[in-house]
Amino acid sequence: TKRIVDAAEKQAARYTLFDSEIKGFGLRVFPSGAKSWIFEYKGSEGGRRASTRRVTIGAVGKLTPDEARSLADLLRAKVRLGDDPQKEKTAQREAPTLAEVAERFLAAHVKAKRKAATASHYEDALNRLVLRTLGKRKAKEVTRGDLAKLHLSLAATPFQANRMLAVVSSMYQWAGKHGETPEGYNPASGIERFAEEGRERFLSADELERLGAAIRLAETDGIPWEIDRDKKTKHVPKTKQATTIDPFAAAALRLLIFTGARVGEILNLKWAHVDLERGLLLLPDSKTGKKTIVLNAPAMQILADLDRVGAYVIAGASAGQKDEKPRTDLKRPWAMVRKQAKLDGLRLHDLRHNFASFGAGGGLGLPIIGKLLGHA
Repeated sequence: TKRIVDAAEKQAARYTLFDSEIKGFGLRVFPSGAKSWIFEYKGSEGGRRASTRRVTIGAVGKLTPDEARSLADLLRAKVRLGDDPQKEKTAQREAPTLAEVAERFLAAHVKAKRKAATASHYEDALNRLVLRTLGKRKAKEVTRGDLAKLHLSLAATPFQANRMLAVVSSMYQWAGKHGETPEGYNPASGIERFAEEGRERFLSADELERLGAAIRLAETDGIPWEIDRDKKTKHVPKTKQATTIDPFAAAALRLLIFTGARVGEILNLKWAHVDLERGLLLLPDSKTGKKTIVLNAPAMQILADLDRVGAYVIAGASAGQKDEKPRTDLKRPWAMVRKQAKLDGLRLHDLRHNFASFGAGGGLGLPIIGKLLGHA
């Protein structure tokens, strides 16, 4: 009763007062004076030698004796049915968080079995969009409502929102198979995706001409820029206010136009993969595996005119060095060229779509276009 609870004074060692109505239900008193409700029971193996296990129900003050007694009665019923409340509590405490599951998913599955670009996409989607909000939650406690709310918050970028759900769904499928979460549990399933407008962008003859002129200007005289007179700028050249791009960046942009290759395929292209005699690029690896790109005359001319300063066709900062690495991206030169050509919104990947559109316009069948693009 409340009177007995209030009268229980602290002692040098902790002790327990057991209830007269429910066997195993008790009040634990600590040397500090703190008091808590507990429930003790024998393990599921039964018998006199079965170990005694203890579950803490809650602190005195947060639960009245009657409330704690009711919870103890529920625990007693569970034990009679063969459950182990302490084991369940331990399992709940040790259950991995979403961040922990994501870390193992990326290391054991994505990075081990997917290409680097795909792994980077998965890692970005999880770290930037999901884990900031839900990372500390237990993975098995994340609900469909949690992900639906997160998905809705990304409504301004529907493509990104839908890819986020796809990555999370893949992670939960892996987690279920490997015992990280209950098998079949996938809170990302059943959430309606946003409608996505087609992202393909095809260039007209006039736009292609402007793009070609912008690349020529960027690699020769440079693309002009203006000083913001409202800002105080130091060390600004007084005469030539223009920025050029290196010949390798210009060659990369032209090869994307004339081959329909993926950006990564061009940036990772080595001279060892180039067969100008037969007009082929023999890629040992790509998004769809081993691949051959058939070169047209303009593409062959670009490669023939390009200096060989290292192992990679599109030379990067470490060209010719022992630990040479491929160029990582074309973001800055592409942004300059695109702005000069007044082609806002045009993506590098759209050059691949544009290449395919010429094939379709020329009467080539889809199987031929697919082979030229390297589709599986």
